[in-house]
Amino acid sequence: MTPRAAAGVDVGGTFTDLVAVRDDGSVAARKVSSTPDDQSRGVENALAALGAEPASIDRLVHGTTIVTNALLERRGARVVLCATDGFTDLLELRRQERASLYDLAAHHPAPLVQRRDTVPVAERMTHHGVLRPLDAEGIAAAVDAVRASGASSVAVSLLHSYAHPQHEQALAAAMRAALPDAEIVASHDVLPEIREYERTSTTVAEAYVRPLVARYLGRLGSALTAAGYPAPGVVTSGGGVLPAAAAARHGAALALSGPAGGVTGAALAARAAGFDRALTIDIGGTSADCGLVLDGEPLVETGGSVAGVPIALPRVLVETVSAGGGSIAWVDDGAALRVGPRSGGARPGPVAFGRGGTQPTVTDAHLTLGTIHAARFDAGVSLDIAAARAAVTALAARLDATPERTAEAIIATADAEMARALRRVSVERGIDPRHCVLVAFGGGGPLHACSLAGRLGMSRVLVPPFAGVLSALGLAVAAERHEALASVMQRTDALDAAALGARLRDLAGRVAEPEPGCRRQFWARTRYVGQGHELEVPLADGDDGHSLAGRFAGMHRARTGFTLDTGVEVVSLRHAATGRPRAAALGRRGPGTWDAARCHDDGSAFEAAVAGPASIALPDATLFVAPGWTARALATGGWLVEHDA
Repeated sequence: MTPRAAAGVDVGGTFTDLVAVRDDGSVAARKVSSTPDDQSRGVENALAALGAEPASIDRLVHGTTIVTNALLERRGARVVLCATDGFTDLLELRRQERASLYDLAAHHPAPLVQRRDTVPVAERMTHHGVLRPLDAEGIAAAVDAVRASGASSVAVSLLHSYAHPQHEQALAAAMRAALPDAEIVASHDVLPEIREYERTSTTVAEAYVRPLVARYLGRLGSALTAAGYPAPGVVTSGGGVLPAAAAARHGAALALSGPAGGVTGAALAARAAGFDRALTIDIGGTSADCGLVLDGEPLVETGGSVAGVPIALPRVLVETVSAGGGSIAWVDDGAALRVGPRSGGARPGPVAFGRGGTQPTVTDAHLTLGTIHAARFDAGVSLDIAAARAAVTALAARLDATPERTAEAIIATADAEMARALRRVSVERGIDPRHCVLVAFGGGGPLHACSLAGRLGMSRVLVPPFAGVLSALGLAVAAERHEALASVMQRTDALDAAALGARLRDLAGRVAEPEPGCRRQFWARTRYVGQGHELEVPLADGDDGHSLAGRFAGMHRARTGFTLDTGVEVVSLRHAATGRPRAAALGRRGPGTWDAARCHDDGSAFEAAVAGPASIALPDATLFVAPGWTARALATGGWLVEHDA
């Protein structure tokens, strides 16, 4: 190792990946098995596998699924919700939409707060101000009710606190004084925006996961610093890095930590190859994550849900489906083949891993068809191809089909699910996939890339260097970023340049600079008056309401194909202060490694262009070039795969 390096560690369901980017831009990568019972052990194992002196790592960035897992498994803190009297059923009422349009028996996941743990607060704000004052008696009653509940975490979400937070501030201060050991989370600190349901749900999610995140990062940080490593940073759902201490106070913002790092790495690879518009597909062992890159940057949106829990914070657009290398193939009661959502995960994993798995997976199907030629995976996983074929053969007997036909159907079923997700992140946002390159990464991305591109009418696939560990590379190069939100709720024709500039300066004053001379960006969440959704419009120096409205109209036409002859209003402002990203020379590997664009896994060289059908062994993945496609090695490393005209 050279004297200094930045390391990114991505914890997945099956593998934990590490990439170290040295000062000269060269890159080293490692892959170890994940430790689902305690993710921090996987992080430590990955660092040990790197074999570097701890003092040579000057920056360590972590992508974690701890928040996602906590929401999926419902193992966060017990939360008490303090809500305005008369509005305590907000989480149960949701937005009154069905869980499934045609399945009347389907139900939404239960809220994170039980009804008995909701405390009514005697107060009422309107968007104009106080309607019913919160007095000392009302505060005392709420504090007594929370104390009696014995809950360790409290969410305070009162009506219209995005505009008038005085009641929330008074109640939260009283709670902190009376209950010093409890975690108190107020909605005006978490999400100062309209929409009571989303604001309350996001605040409850923060209160639910914050204690768990703080314990995990505290334990990981102590172990790393004791070993001589720096305290870790954590990538947020928005793609920026927060120091561990700050990340522990923004648990809900980590819900898509790992996938955000993947899209960040994909954007870096696309820019290096000369593409500014891309769809991304990250296929791991448990799931597949789809994203979108526009103008060379990951698309960031506000809203969405994780494990059925709405979290209305800025996040890199990621659509996740339960289709990965470990997804289990099975036959339902109607004798139809299904793939997922169940997964073999890290243990036992696919049958071929020899860890006790008995049900065939997508990886076993690929081994049956011979599209994966490797005898072993990274992290010391040997592949038992005979066992994989036997498991697929047993499933084929139930379907009265050949093993090869069954394996093809397993892969096609997974591809169909992933293609639908790619359409959701592109077509539903007015983006034509045919004008994008598909950046395929993760252990399974290059295997499925040609098929997915063909389903969407795309003609180009970019398989970046370090494809199997690209998410970890994205973490290593991600810049530190601090963000803030502010409610506005004003028409653009009432915002002149002076008024808008004053609001932006006030918002900037709330955000600490990650480093001198950091990049500052502003966005306005804007909509037509009365519209139910917003577009996030970038702001430039000297903007006034008129220029903002014009830019919004252009974005609206590009996204939806039309504009309206009506007023425009600004719902909120967002500001981000971003440091400098770490530079990485994607084609450069360090000592003891080799260039994936020039060698097979045994080190032997091959020609720079490969026509399909062919399988190309990469150091951390396998690229399958389908019939009618040709792969060409890139000078930056990796491959560009194009459909033959």
